[in-house]
Amino acid sequence: MAKTQLNVRVDEGTARAARERALARGISVNRYIEELVRQDAGETGGTFVEAAADFMERYESVFTEELADRRG
Repeated sequence: MAKTQLNVRVDEGTARAARERALARGISVNRYIEELVRQDAGETGGTFVEAAADFMERYESVFTEELADRRG
């Protein structure tokens, strides 16, 4: 999907909250804002699938290791 640049101005508290929440989720502020807009627009299903895919990609090695340990 092509990306379009969008510039917005927010107060420092809002900017700080966006940075902190994005960091806590392990995503960029850009991605965090995109997800918020999608949720607000009713695209939560797609956002969930993307978040689940990101989670699996990030923790795939942990799951693989755990399964290997259980199989012996």
